[in-house]
Amino acid sequence: MARRRRAKKREILPDYKYNSILVAKFINKLMLDGERSVAERIFYSAIDIITEKTKEDGIEVFKRAINNVKPILEVRPRRIGGATYQVPMEVRQDRRTSLAIRWIIKAAKARTEKTMSNRLAGELMAAAKKEGAAFKMREDTHRMAEANKAFAHYRW
Repeated sequence: MARRRRAKKREILPDYKYNSILVAKFINKLMLDGERSVAERIFYSAIDIITEKTKEDGIEVFKRAINNVKPILEVRPRRIGGATYQVPMEVRQDRRTSLAIRWIIKAAKARTEKTMSNRLAGELMAAAKKEGAAFKMREDTHRMAEANKAFAHYRW
């Protein structure tokens, strides 16, 4: 935790192809070792694969997938008198988006397709249909919050 003041939010510039900040955030998270051009190539080819397979706009499928994976509730640990309770709390809007992006990329990396573009396309199409590993992570998070709603009065 910072002692002096809150860190300023950095402004993210939209990507050049779709002029979308959400796409730029996704590419930044996908990027490894500063290789932005590689991450862009992976993302844009995944969008092309989605457009080819589903016969609908790839960016719309991408946005639908992100919205389907965004969690509404999560549990946060709260220590009260020697016991630690898992307290369900609502997730802030910016954290929802970042969790969804993180989960989709993690699930795509765990898939078995040959190239990362195919893995990412498959995971995005699955998430858009409310299935796949990333959507399962959201459901597990919601299930955990539902199971611990008895501790909701410990919210801060």
